[in-house]
Amino acid sequence: MTFARIAASLVSLLTCLAVPAQAGQLMQVTPIAPNTYALVGSTEQRSPDNLGNNSTHGLIVTDEGAVLIDAGGSYKGAQAIDGIIHGLTDQPVRYVINTGGQDHRWIGNSYWKEQGATIIASADAVADQQARASMQQTILTALIGSDTLEGTSPAYADITFEDSYDLTLGGVTLQLVHPGPAHTPGDSFVWDPATKTVFTGDIVFVSRLLGVLEFSNSAGWVEAFDAMAALHPTHVVPGHGPVTDLATATHDTRDYLANLREKIGEHIENGGDIITSVEVDQSAFADLDNFDTLARRNAQEVFSQMEWE
Repeated sequence: MTFARIAASLVSLLTCLAVPAQAGQLMQVTPIAPNTYALVGSTEQRSPDNLGNNSTHGLIVTDEGAVLIDAGGSYKGAQAIDGIIHGLTDQPVRYVINTGGQDHRWIGNSYWKEQGATIIASADAVADQQARASMQQTILTALIGSDTLEGTSPAYADITFEDSYDLTLGGVTLQLVHPGPAHTPGDSFVWDPATKTVFTGDIVFVSRLLGVLEFSNSAGWVEAFDAMAALHPTHVVPGHGPVTDLATATHDTRDYLANLREKIGEHIENGGDIITSVEVDQSAFADLDNFDTLARRNAQEVFSQMEWE
């Protein structure tokens, strides 16, 4: 499939999902522990109202500065996140961690670099960002508009790592782990052992159906989830949705993927094709937002992946 066809199909999919967020409700601040927060965006699609921030982010404040987990879905989206942070602390953002290759994880990097922050990401995430930057900006133009996207330009990590990286600031040590491909090829999670909080990026979706896309790896995603779950976190900050516990994260993400892969595996064994794969039973997850839009598409993508496993 050509770049143009991929871009056109993704714009069409994302546009049909787009529902504007209510004005003034860009992100909800959820305190998790002292100086530890989640910034929870809409579970709906990117829009001019949410500035591309239809995602959940993390913030950890120390005496030597703050660490932001995920940059924001546009330059203006990052700027808006900075405004929220200024309402919580006087400490500047010293580090921004990109947990993956989706636009809201990294495309606001240029704003944070202007503020003097250091960007950290897995090497696989940076490669994915570079490969999809142009396409992402095309899609964002369709979803949030060129005026809202103004100022947004690709900027990449100053520090990269292969499998893991420890970041220490103001007496707080965070463990960054890239367990393998999941929703995107470079997905990572951030573990704060002091508060038993994990910031999962797109390894976990809560309250809305996850999307298995052309660049996703459904088998690796299950393994990445299990690597995160092995930490037995008390607080799970997903990439999309509210702060939750491991049981809910397991149901909304791992159980969904495992069920879909099991059903598609049976479908393939019984001689089923990609066209009829959309009929496999996913009804146990029909209460999740975006189910009607994404479930059938997920089935076809997982079929494409499992056919060659």
